[in-house]
Amino acid sequence: VEYEVVRDAYDNCITVCNMENFDPLGIHTGESIVVAPSQTLTNSEYHKLRELAIKVIRHLGVVGECNIQYALDPKSEDYRVIEVNARLSRSSALASKATGYPLAHVAAKLALGYNLPELKNAVTKTTTACFEPALDYLALKIPRWDLNKFRMVSKKITTEMKSVGEIMALGRSYEEVTQKGLRMLQVGLHGLVANEDVKIEVEKFEEDIKNPTPKRILVVAEALRQGWTVEKIAKISGIDPWFLDKLKNIVDMGEEIKKKKKLDKESMKAAKKKGFSDKQIGYLTNREELDIRSERKKMGILPSIKQIDTMAAEYPANTNYLYLTYHGDTNDVEAGNKKKMVVLGSGAYCIGSSVEFDWCCVNAVKTAAAEGYETIMINYNPETVSTDYDTCDKLYFDELSLERVLDIYEFENGGMKGDSITGVIVSTGGQVPNNLALKLHKTGARILGTHPENIDRAEDRHKFSGMLDKLEVDQPKWQELAKVDDIYGFVEKQGYPVLVRPSYVLSGAAMSVAYDKDALDNFLGKAVKISKEAPVVVSKFELNAKEIEVDAVAHKGRLVIYAIAEHIENAGVHSGDATIALPPQKVYLETIRRIKVITKKIAKELDISGPFNIQFLAKNNRVMVIECNLRSSRSFPFSSKVTGYNFIEIATESMMAASTGKMSKRAKKLLTYPDYKTLDLDHVGVKAPQFSFPRLKGADPVSGVEMASTGEVACFGDDIHEAFLKSMISVGFALPKKGILFSIGGVEEKADLIEAAEKFAKMGFDIFGTEGTAAFMEANGVKCKIVHKISAKKSPSVVDGMADGLYDLVVNIPKSYSRSVATDGYTIRRKSVDLNIPLITNVQVAKIMAEALTKYSVDDLKAKDMDSYF
Repeated sequence: VEYEVVRDAYDNCITVCNMENFDPLGIHTGESIVVAPSQTLTNSEYHKLRELAIKVIRHLGVVGECNIQYALDPKSEDYRVIEVNARLSRSSALASKATGYPLAHVAAKLALGYNLPELKNAVTKTTTACFEPALDYLALKIPRWDLNKFRMVSKKITTEMKSVGEIMALGRSYEEVTQKGLRMLQVGLHGLVANEDVKIEVEKFEEDIKNPTPKRILVVAEALRQGWTVEKIAKISGIDPWFLDKLKNIVDMGEEIKKKKKLDKESMKAAKKKGFSDKQIGYLTNREELDIRSERKKMGILPSIKQIDTMAAEYPANTNYLYLTYHGDTNDVEAGNKKKMVVLGSGAYCIGSSVEFDWCCVNAVKTAAAEGYETIMINYNPETVSTDYDTCDKLYFDELSLERVLDIYEFENGGMKGDSITGVIVSTGGQVPNNLALKLHKTGARILGTHPENIDRAEDRHKFSGMLDKLEVDQPKWQELAKVDDIYGFVEKQGYPVLVRPSYVLSGAAMSVAYDKDALDNFLGKAVKISKEAPVVVSKFELNAKEIEVDAVAHKGRLVIYAIAEHIENAGVHSGDATIALPPQKVYLETIRRIKVITKKIAKELDISGPFNIQFLAKNNRVMVIECNLRSSRSFPFSSKVTGYNFIEIATESMMAASTGKMSKRAKKLLTYPDYKTLDLDHVGVKAPQFSFPRLKGADPVSGVEMASTGEVACFGDDIHEAFLKSMISVGFALPKKGILFSIGGVEEKADLIEAAEKFAKMGFDIFGTEGTAAFMEANGVKCKIVHKISAKKSPSVVDGMADGLYDLVVNIPKSYSRSVATDGYTIRRKSVDLNIPLITNVQVAKIMAEALTKYSVDDLKAKDMDSYF
């Protein structure tokens, strides 16, 4: 149980929010499902813990905001204080969004000497900040994990945090928020039940319920469906029976719907109140989502729009912080008839979609507001700026599903045929809204910017590839295949390595490079289901090619602005994990010219209005297109900050002008600007990935075609080496001082790194190498001390050297990436991460590190403010 408490310097003290963990003690609160307000505490427990929280904060003399966590015995009122955070924590962000009480804002004011009674409640604007928020709804937080992206990682959830994001669902019953929340995770779930892709092993029920993994709640639901009692599950799991009863209600309702096949009005209303979506009901009754929708609307069953006013409607308050629920008869707000612009957010942070897309959404909202539109934001991530209620005119804290977006669209637009909404922006929130573009368009919603059918032409590999052939643009050889035999036939013709992936993906989900037959067998057996409905794309993987990407904005097919960035790593490292330099440093002028020509051709052919991103391969003077996304990319904020031009502002103006046919003064200025200088800059920006391998026990810390980084930094410098070193230090990479270990797989890679090893040796570093690497170095004139691989069972071993602190940088280049075997290389990489020794697994990064350290020491790196670079 957690409480958020606020105290001012005059000893006024309130509790803002109390929260209860669905999971018992022993699971990190960041890994747990959390509900606010608490659901299973008695009145006396609630007040006892509240009074204790106030006592503690007063005793500690905290001025500002404080979070206190308790362990409470469910059978008595015995408790323990686990910890107190006398600062804003992750829970504070959740509590702020759950209650509408702006904790950080109030804490900052209190630090300046204000007292609580003199601060206005920013939501109601009628009461003071000294009122404790009252909630007439439930807020549920569910963490989002992406453990499938890491090979050999432990899936167990314990006291260490592994989740990469979270969602918050709002509703008026526990069943409603649970189902909403599970859909919001965007991991392919329809809710708690009716999920076709979830594999649950009946024989492992007890183990999976006892030892939590990300899918424990789904295992519990399946156990309930198969007749396990609430008491039995509560005993094994430690989850309170109250929560399990609520989950049982959902499971029972799911079984009822399945039997009925066609729902009458009463059953439909009951299902909607239990959080069942149209798609889920359609799946259970074997019908289409839109059929269920039109049937439901004919019955007059529509969600109500409710506002969060922090006062449970005790005081009249007009707020713009809204959610939808089926537990209500009236709407708290009116649509109004102003001209509106809807922006779809990016949903939960996950690997591949993070704060970069939120930056894009917020900038789109600001641009639309500056043009006089009423701005409407739909998103459900409590960690974002876009879900701050003062970012936009109306915030719908709700699902980014077809059903929910249409509910909001119809209400705000006065029906599908109304004209209040000028358009919906789907291209700033990443892949989640982008995937809705065509479906929304087909139901009659107005999509702003590039036509949804053109978005589909870029997303669909067949259509896109055919278009490139028509434009005479080169691309790697590929085929879409639905049979395993055909895949082996393709490989026979083209040779290894090959890249295998399913269609429509973000961050390379379920994508793999096969360097040999074993790897291909392994991948086809485990990672993908192959069928006519779900074919896989197999393409020739180009070794030693340079990857270059372009962030751009076009208007009616005309290229307006572009930024060309170069990956420091060769192709084969996902663009989200690559170290990226802008402007490009080692790209031929002819290559840049051809990239610009191809970008213009594609923009014209797809009649793009708005943001887009194209990824290229360059090798031996050949320029090939890998893919094109007709949306903002992860690197848009980076390109905007390095070049000094706000790409999203320009893109939003382009979309609005193209869709309305009118150009405002601002749009004219931005879209007919004579020449955006994005290549000729006096500085260099380097974007580096931030990995979380130390927390992901057992995961192999190597970057490949699957994205693994959980964040990023960007730094400026007068040249690439300065910017590179700054960005490496910023991601927590400690620069080496004494010894460097080289353990390199292939002969080509060994030869490629000789020069870097020489540079390190000249700087006075001790060079160590595993047997083969050390022999190669010595033969090429680099002094190198031998350390033995673990499998050699000789002394001194690599691991001994790590434990003794002999090296403070490990360069380990794997020969090939085996997905499930613990090789010597894996052990070296994993041990480096566990002992916090900086690790490089890429040849190009090792080379630029040697060059940069030859040129600069830490003391040479200048800290300058951003403006001084322009």
